[in-house]
Amino acid sequence: MIRKLQIKFIIITMSAVMAVLFVIIAGINLVNYRGIVSETDEILSVLIENKGSFSQGNGRKQDALRPGMSPETPFESRYFSVLLNSGSHTVIQVETGHIISIDTEKAIEYAQETAENRGERGFTGNFRYAKSMEGETIRIIFLDCKRSLDSFYKFLFASISISLIGYLIVLALVVFFSNRIIRPISESYEKQKRFITDAGHEIKTPLTIINADVDILEMDFGENEWIDDIHKQAKRLTALTNDLVYLARMEESADTMTMIEFPLSDVINEAAASFQAPARTQGKELQCSIQPMLSIEGNEKAIRQLTGILLDNALKYSPEGKTVHLVLERKSRGLQLSVCNETIQEISKENLSMLFERFYRIDASRNSGCGGYGIGLSVAKAIVTAHGGKIRAKTEDGHSLEIRVTFPG
Repeated sequence: MIRKLQIKFIIITMSAVMAVLFVIIAGINLVNYRGIVSETDEILSVLIENKGSFSQGNGRKQDALRPGMSPETPFESRYFSVLLNSGSHTVIQVETGHIISIDTEKAIEYAQETAENRGERGFTGNFRYAKSMEGETIRIIFLDCKRSLDSFYKFLFASISISLIGYLIVLALVVFFSNRIIRPISESYEKQKRFITDAGHEIKTPLTIINADVDILEMDFGENEWIDDIHKQAKRLTALTNDLVYLARMEESADTMTMIEFPLSDVINEAAASFQAPARTQGKELQCSIQPMLSIEGNEKAIRQLTGILLDNALKYSPEGKTVHLVLERKSRGLQLSVCNETIQEISKENLSMLFERFYRIDASRNSGCGGYGIGLSVAKAIVTAHGGKIRAKTEDGHSLEIRVTFPG
């Protein structure tokens, strides 16, 4: 349990760290990318205004630049433009004098491919393009963004790499410090289990003496209501003590429990058969639907106890004249054991998850009247967890209860 708590703490912490890093990396690189696009679009706008050139009518390139642009922009920019007929997309003019890596044939290929796209601006390879209408023609200007894109990808890779290294460092620190954080909880939990086990053994001795003394009193004075009441309460206290000790041992030895493969169908059938007589005595019916030839790797004694707990709980809290259903079958997710019964009192869906807590009672008067003390399902959960399975409670109408156990396999 403590180990699972530590793992859950590490997973939650590292998930939060990963989410924060993702937001930071995505935000920084998105801003960087938008900056590149904005800068290139501004240059393209200048080229569009001047029909594919940085020069205005007076021939001065600086006069064409916008405020904030570097005077070196016209000399640093590598671009080419193609003028096409707007209807047939035939080439009218090609300008490749401001770029070396693109010849006329390649420029025409880029232009005709881009002309088919509906977007006014976009990327094709390492080039950012922009379209503009000039009368009956379309001018497509391509600006080389290779250096900017290379810088963007290098920054992206560097930020991811550094974040990954930082993430691994944080993971190592969280794993290291989680041991210290969990240690007080672990020590407290171990003391609690040790106390339950030791107290259980200490309580058994006076209970044995009480039972023996009551038997002697019964021989001397005969049966009476007071002696019967002592017998019943001593029996309840003995059962409670045994369950607490068993639950503590189950949690201690969950990882060391002997697991062997055994016929689950036969074990469930035998365990359920012993409840047929009590069901008839209580005026109830127990119906079993057990798929044959199902096997599982686990502890046979614990599975028998699990079946007994579920059936005892179902018979104890179902009204007279009703039917308790036990079903064992193979599902896509594994082997499923379910016990379903109608209930005397209404069960709210909000309380279902609390059924497996120790000493939790939905209705104290109902439980005490039936002799329960709210620990049986806690033992059932410990058994299921030790077998790597899952247990959950379900109600459809508030007056029925289904306990469903799923084992891997």
